[in-house]
Amino acid sequence: MPRFEFLVAAERPGPVSSDLGLLQQVEHGPDLMREADLVLVFPVGDGPPGPEVIEAIKDAHGRGATVASFCSGAFLLAETGLLDGKRATTHRRLAGELARRFPRVHVEPDALYIDEGCVVTGVGGAESLNMMLHLVGREHGTPVANAIAQEIVAVPNRSGERPRYLSFPTTTRSEDERISAVLEWAGDHLHQSHSIHDLAARALMSTRTFNRRFKAATGTTPHAWLRVQRVRKAEELLETTNLGVEEIARQVGYRTAAVLRENFIKARGVPPQAYRRALGHRLTLSRTT
Repeated sequence: MPRFEFLVAAERPGPVSSDLGLLQQVEHGPDLMREADLVLVFPVGDGPPGPEVIEAIKDAHGRGATVASFCSGAFLLAETGLLDGKRATTHRRLAGELARRFPRVHVEPDALYIDEGCVVTGVGGAESLNMMLHLVGREHGTPVANAIAQEIVAVPNRSGERPRYLSFPTTTRSEDERISAVLEWAGDHLHQSHSIHDLAARALMSTRTFNRRFKAATGTTPHAWLRVQRVRKAEELLETTNLGVEEIARQVGYRTAAVLRENFIKARGVPPQAYRRALGHRLTLSRTT
């Protein structure tokens, strides 16, 4: 396992209080970034960053360091101009404000993280771990990232730019009410096979119109949406039941456990059994014949 030196810097060294009142004594100022290989911009307060901070981040980037942010840290990173013309993500609730304040940044609120080479951005909360594990895996390989994930009981998501669609997208436009109804029905009947023609007929639309309106309502295709829902349902069953993988595959609409395994690995980077083990469950798998 590689060794890391982790140091914290602030605009001004001294005591720094988090939004939850946790007090930390920070010993370093912006000049710490002169030798850093990775600069991780933490969520910041409402005040604008000082010029020394902005210049230190830009200088670190200029000499080849990776600069990454998560949650509201994207606002400070955007202030440096390093996100101009690039894709970026942040906390869902902050995405609109980030796009409004920095129109040259291509904000993608549905991504877990976005890797633009030497600039990486991630969402907030617990899901920011996905970006951290991605950064480790990028520099030190997947086995190292997996070992760390196992140690902290987390499942790395390697498809960081995969949209995290809601099961039943809501919409305020009346013309999409039929799409929403079909999505709700399909989500409740994942064990069944769904063709585009059948879904379009349920929505009382032609296939062409259904595909167009579906994309407008969800941002993806019907096949891709169903694949995401089936993997999510499989996750839920792996976490909350002792069902075998064959039975889970049947309940989420896959013909065999092999098909579920293939799609699960594509979406989560690990097979279903490893996902269950990583979450610490010690369930006795049901055997099917």
